[in-house]
Parts: sequence; C-alpha cells; structure tokens
Amino acid sequence: MKLKPLADRILVKPSPAEEKTASGIIIPDTAKEKPMQGEVVAVGKGRVTDDGKVIALELKVGDKILYGKYSGTEVTIDGTEYLIMRESDVYAII
Repeated sequence: MKLKPLADRILVKPSPAEEKTASGIIIPDTAKEKPMQGEVVAVGKGRVTDDGKVIALELKVGDKILYGKYSGTEVTIDGTEYLIMRESDVYAII
C-alpha cells in the first residue's frame, strides 16, 4: 500500500459487520451496525510536540483495535474501505 498516514494518524481496515445475531437471526443490510473493531494497516511517524520532538505511536501495523462507533474518516482505496483516525480515537488493543 502506498498510502502513508501523517503525524499521529492511523489507517484501519474495519472488521466486517455481523451477518447474524447470536440466536441465528439474519440481519438485513439496512439494520447492520457499524463495526467498532479493525486492524491497523498503516501508521504515521508520531505526534510532534511544541518543542519539535516526535512522540512515537503505541500502535503498530497488524494490531487489532477497538475504536468509537463514529471515529475516523471513511476512505475507499482500490475498492476497499478504510478509516483514517488519530491514535487518540482508539480505545484498546485487542
């Protein structure tokens, strides 16, 4: 991939939405919830402080993460949907 996020931003590939409930009911496309999990595909260099120092990101490529339902900006690259978000929008590494 040639896309490289800047500063403290990350590129995330969201996990697919659930097709069925735990009890086996099939969920129609109109009722599917946005996934809140994904995999980090690319990371920026880190946040730059006021005095010019770069603080490296904790996340790395391949991490499975949990993020807010409406976090990030949706982008489509080569037909695949991704999210670009700040590292601070990530709640946890799974």
